[in-house]
Amino acid sequence: MSQADGIVLQTSLGYLLKEASSALRTAMESVLRPLGMTITHYSCLELLAQRPGLSNSDLARGAFVTRQSMNVLLQALERDGFVTRSTQAAVGKALPTQLTPLGRQRLDEASAAVRSVEVRMLSALSPDEQSQALTILRSMIHSLRG
Repeated sequence: MSQADGIVLQTSLGYLLKEASSALRTAMESVLRPLGMTITHYSCLELLAQRPGLSNSDLARGAFVTRQSMNVLLQALERDGFVTRSTQAAVGKALPTQLTPLGRQRLDEASAAVRSVEVRMLSALSPDEQSQALTILRSMIHSLRG
């Protein structure tokens, strides 16, 4: 396939988004690693802070991992005292999960580290450009999921 028929990586928006995603992931991993966290670990705590009581399935969807992976992570977070899970489901089988005070403290540290990465990522954009980027990215997501 010639370049006329295929994708030119330097001008492919999809490729650039993937490259940006990879650079963001690497930067986030580098600030979370000293805190003993992974991106999934951080994502789980952040989701619970914003939406207390989420189930394993909800957390897995929000962190972009399988339910099995999330279950293993939740067991570790519970063992380490970052979250508590009910032993009885209020409705159905879902066991709601809550942050503990220790989990909240660790999340605050991780959020500050991740925020520093985001600030660095957006440093070359004006506030107006940042707002436009959010709008454009949301539109792309909507188009692909719609």
